[in-house]
Amino acid sequence: MLETNKIVRPVVAQVDLTAIRDNVAFLKGLVPDGCFFMAVVKANAYGHGDIEVSRAALSAGADCLGVALLEEAEKLRSAGFDCPIQLLFEPPPSAASRVLAADVTCTVYTPEMARALDAAARDESKQARIHLKLDTGMRRVGIRPEDSREFADLLKSLEGLRVEGVYTHFAVATEPQDPFTEKQMDVFERAASVVESVMSKTLIRHAANSAGVMAFPRSHYDMVRVGIAMYGLSPSPRFAGVRNIRPAFSLTGEVGFVKRVDAGEGISYGLEYAPSRPTCVATLPLGYGDGMSRILTGRSEVLVGGQRRPVIGVICMDTCMIDLGPEPVPRGTPFTVIGRDGAEEITADDVAGRLGTINYEVCCMIGPRVPRVYIDD
Repeated sequence: MLETNKIVRPVVAQVDLTAIRDNVAFLKGLVPDGCFFMAVVKANAYGHGDIEVSRAALSAGADCLGVALLEEAEKLRSAGFDCPIQLLFEPPPSAASRVLAADVTCTVYTPEMARALDAAARDESKQARIHLKLDTGMRRVGIRPEDSREFADLLKSLEGLRVEGVYTHFAVATEPQDPFTEKQMDVFERAASVVESVMSKTLIRHAANSAGVMAFPRSHYDMVRVGIAMYGLSPSPRFAGVRNIRPAFSLTGEVGFVKRVDAGEGISYGLEYAPSRPTCVATLPLGYGDGMSRILTGRSEVLVGGQRRPVIGVICMDTCMIDLGPEPVPRGTPFTVIGRDGAEEITADDVAGRLGTINYEVCCMIGPRVPRVYIDD
């Protein structure tokens, strides 16, 4: 597992690129032929590694990539990706020339950004490709539907812009029974039609995220934007029954140190935990500096030898401790924080439940000190 010339610290996040490709293929099969598939690889591909995941997704049939930051797009361009890349949030207007230099499609929802892109494009005798973002109820970013005609008039007047798409984002698609998503689609379709009538052209419409792809066929439109499901994780517990996707991410390592501890001896900072009986304690080379949150102190487990072992004592920046019981294990014994060991499995959802968060955050929080190792069958 860890036999590589560059890895010294015995802890790695393994990413199964075959799982990524299989997940993309399954999700593409849910949308109509001709519907574009955007692989969302923002936040370092949800902690999985944007370069490698992007290659896998594109090889499986993704048509374009979606990122949040201009810096993320520039990284992909520097790595040699020449496919369409869309910024899903506006960068500052001062970055307009860099948007053009990176040759990316820019989301626009403010007059300031529209004018900045127009000016930069005309200075370079180019046109900036943009998609207009509509706020149909998420209340995060986007043009209010009632302002869509006025904003579309502005975009049409700016010769340096090439408006290619119009889109929105769902607020509660992870709850398929909630009627609000259908209401958002109604609002979106009306506003998109207004924009298209002003622009006198048909635009690429898109709204569906992973949950939308799986639960709302009406939302597929001309393109879908798939993030969490591409990584084999459910958008919410409502989708836990979808067995056609499988997780690509696991977090494993090797025990760094083992010692015997007597009953009543305090362990870790504050000496807040003390075993009630003599036991063996293993120190693992993984801590909150790597994304093993201190919130998991006293409420998480690790797999060793196919058995669940509780994390004890306060989690440190670089290490954490687990209770092995009366029998020690050798240094170098494998452990699993996320993944399967024998018949037992700890999922990102399990960890998320103990943190009081979602699986998205669990993978994103595993920091850059943990090397990503890619397996590909």
